Amino acid sequence: MKPSPFFRTSARLVTALALAFTAACGDNTDPDGNTPDAGSTAPLYAFVAQVSTDTTSTSYVILTETLDPATPLSLTNATEINGRALGSGIPKSGSLFVSSSAGATVTRYNVTASNTLEKAGEVSFAGKAVTSIGEYQNQFQFVSETKAYYFDGRNSQIIVWNPKDMTVTNSVSLPDMTLAGSTLTFASNPLSVGTKVLMPLGWRAGAAVSKQAGIIVVDTTNDSAVVVKDDRCGYVRDGIVGTDGKVYLATEAYGAAEKRVSGGNPTVPTPCLLKFDPETNKYDATFFKELSTLTNGGATGSLLAGPNGTGYLRVLDETLYPVQADTNARALASSVAWKWWKLDPAAGTNATLVDTLPASTGSSFLYQVNGRTVFTEFTNGGGTTNYRELTDLSGNLVATHQGLSFSFLQVR
Repeated sequence: MKPSPFFRTSARLVTALALAFTAACGDNTDPDGNTPDAGSTAPLYAFVAQVSTDTTSTSYVILTETLDPATPLSLTNATEINGRALGSGIPKSGSLFVSSSAGATVTRYNVTASNTLEKAGEVSFAGKAVTSIGEYQNQFQFVSETKAYYFDGRNSQIIVWNPKDMTVTNSVSLPDMTLAGSTLTFASNPLSVGTKVLMPLGWRAGAAVSKQAGIIVVDTTNDSAVVVKDDRCGYVRDGIVGTDGKVYLATEAYGAAEKRVSGGNPTVPTPCLLKFDPETNKYDATFFKELSTLTNGGATGSLLAGPNGTGYLRVLDETLYPVQADTNARALASSVAWKWWKLDPAAGTNATLVDTLPASTGSSFLYQVNGRTVFTEFTNGGGTTNYRELTDLSGNLVATHQGLSFSFLQVR
């Protein structure tokens, strides 16, 4: 399993970029050499939108060959799923695996020649005490056509399953996922290094960030796994692989927002940057940086992958969202007020503002779209999800749809 590539910055015009997203894809096989449906060679994208009311959530799987930033994707002909649904799978494989908070079942859908979804099997995790599947798409990690992992925080385990046969093959108990009095949350953008999958962890006690960092390291050759913890800071849910091969882990934007609204409360963990060695599975005890010291003192959180071992920190611009005495940390983290600062953590230098990228929401997910990277932006109180261009550092709108989206996959 290889880390997703981040392609070099391009100076193409917006019109050329739109054509690039709808052009035919040259690589039309999955990592195991399987060829998807031969009925079309055009790229096909699957968006999963969650639309919620006060009492219920319904999700919609939207398939489209066309990404038009001027026209929101329609839910009209989408596949309706009860609850908060997640769609996952191997990119460009012609299949999508859909799960939901409404139950413990994962359904495999294959794409037909007419660009519709056809059920092709189900697997239930109920035998492993799972009653609901939720949170993020990347809790599903696909090693190959025949092996995948589901990271199950509620039961402190990793479920090993076969996406081809749709069977559960094993489970790995990890009681160290549990932190007494706290709720576990997973990284939105986990990492892969060689044969290892790395899943950073964060914990909250209610709304309060717990002063505990952690990361799950899974060896995909034998499915062994370990949780490695560090108590110097908390909510360290984001990471990148640096130019030196080390993993750099940072407090996510919510943790930075909580620190900013705390009024200097010393019990609230200081957002930090840590260094982790994926070969030895150890943190560097001599490496600790307060994130704000890298960005001229601004409230700083989240570390998203950039090109060639660099990354992007998110820094609050208080001219866009002034912090008041009653400001809520979740509202602050979700505000469209977080700027992008580029960082090379292995170089030991401070971050620099990327002034071509507009401010966006603090928490983002990264996805590959025809070999380019886009990030999500949640607006209108969570009523709309925008997908914006990151590769060329323009922030141009690529696609938009109603509802929240925690899943995207290029299925062809």
